[in-house]
Amino acid sequence: MALRDKLREVISINDSPKKIAISFAVGIFIGMSPILGLHTVLGIAAAWIFRLNKFVTIIGVYITNPWTIVPIYTFATWVGAKILGISRIMPNINWNDISLTYLLKEMKPLLLPFVFGTTLLGFFSAVAGYIIIYHAARSRK
Repeated sequence: MALRDKLREVISINDSPKKIAISFAVGIFIGMSPILGLHTVLGIAAAWIFRLNKFVTIIGVYITNPWTIVPIYTFATWVGAKILGISRIMPNINWNDISLTYLLKEMKPLLLPFVFGTTLLGFFSAVAGYIIIYHAARSRK
């Protein structure tokens, strides 16, 4: 099913436009969060705790998927580095002596830009998603 079909299904849900939009926005924020691997669980938990529409929240979470996660996380890390004033974000990796410990040590400077960038991008994407879905659901009703 295409993204357009999923979004059409989302705005057709029998809930208020506000609840649909909040559910979708929360899903997008969680989907772009730096807590990789826990997006689905966090989406369901947030929907349950805040009494959101679980289906709509999970659709928002799945905006990030195996095809979109790499470009989204790369862009978010770049944005985080630019805002934090970090000019050199790619370490010089010695590929001859690579190990997991070495790789983690070299990638450590990317952690703060990654967390900051994904959180910031997730926030703005959630706001945009809320506005778009709210107006679409409102005009559909």
